[in-house]
Amino acid sequence: MWKSVAANGMSFLIIVFIAVAGAIAWGQREFRAPGPLTEATFFEVPRGASLRRISDDLAEVGAVSSAVLFRVGADYAGMGDQLRFGTYEIPAGASMEEVLAIVTAGGPSRFRYTATYVLRLSGTGELRLRERVPGTEEILELADFAYEDGVPEVYSELVESGTPMVYRVSVPEGLTSWQIVEGLRAAEFLSGEIAEVPPEGMLAPDTVEVQRGADRQELLDAMQAAQEEILAEAWAERQDGLPLTSPEEALILASIIEKETSVPDERRQVSSVFVNRLNRGMRLQTDPTVIYGLTEGRGILGRGLRASELRAETPYNTYVISGLPPTPIANPGRAAIEAAVNPDDTPLLFFVADGTGGHAFAETLEEHNRNVARWRQIEAEQGAAGQ
Repeated sequence: MWKSVAANGMSFLIIVFIAVAGAIAWGQREFRAPGPLTEATFFEVPRGASLRRISDDLAEVGAVSSAVLFRVGADYAGMGDQLRFGTYEIPAGASMEEVLAIVTAGGPSRFRYTATYVLRLSGTGELRLRERVPGTEEILELADFAYEDGVPEVYSELVESGTPMVYRVSVPEGLTSWQIVEGLRAAEFLSGEIAEVPPEGMLAPDTVEVQRGADRQELLDAMQAAQEEILAEAWAERQDGLPLTSPEEALILASIIEKETSVPDERRQVSSVFVNRLNRGMRLQTDPTVIYGLTEGRGILGRGLRASELRAETPYNTYVISGLPPTPIANPGRAAIEAAVNPDDTPLLFFVADGTGGHAFAETLEEHNRNVARWRQIEAEQGAAGQ
């Protein structure tokens, strides 16, 4: 009898062992098998989320076939406590093993929606909403808008639903500190107060990625720290013999170069004109400095300069004063700063717009006057065509 019981017990244990082994083998196959997703999707791992929550969310969006099996597999692999905060793209057919690797690897987030806020000269900004098609690099343009013109429904719905979205703040070269501050204040996705407008020229133009609710003052502080570093590096690598006595003077010249040309290949030529003029004791005679004296960097003038304004005695009127104005007139980018301290070696003393977006340069006043006459003719033709 006992032999029979022992035999039956052994048989039961063998059956249980086989069943467990079979279950493990099945679980491993399921864990590594292609998943249920028929198309790529984006998935957010919130900061501090538990494995249970993430596995349930993955099952809810159809990324895994079983939340329980995903948790078991994660624990078995020793990765149950290695979830990384971020938004990730999960490809179609990804296995649970592959999904686990994605949500625990970390690295740059892959957002479906991107909102880029581009600051403008007016002291506001334009928000450009884009969508990346899952599983591809195709970008769809959903909306371009300024807040004062109204917020489109597609953006409002994404914000209200809490859809993960990456925000970028883009500060172009040549904006004044007031324009940057006002632009940041107008961005509804940022938070916090700005204590004061930073010194002119001391904010590095750049495009930075931020989270919704990022602090405005912290953004400004980071831009100022970056500009200080850029200026210090450029000053340390400056040419010998420049008519500049300090990094501050280099920044002033760089801001004028930034406002005079948007053509990258011209920056060092423009710099050479101003450096040659300073070396000869000639006035810089540059319109952007006059405009800054009128607007104080607040907004845009919106019209041409009057003859009386070119004759007005102000600290920024380089048609009247000698040398550099007292402060920068905008926030220059790295390229303009580097051009200010490393100009081309030229005999050039003049330049004027050439009608193509660039400038015509000249060494002599006679040659310059011919270039000016050509530009006046181009202006007249453009004016006639616009009537």
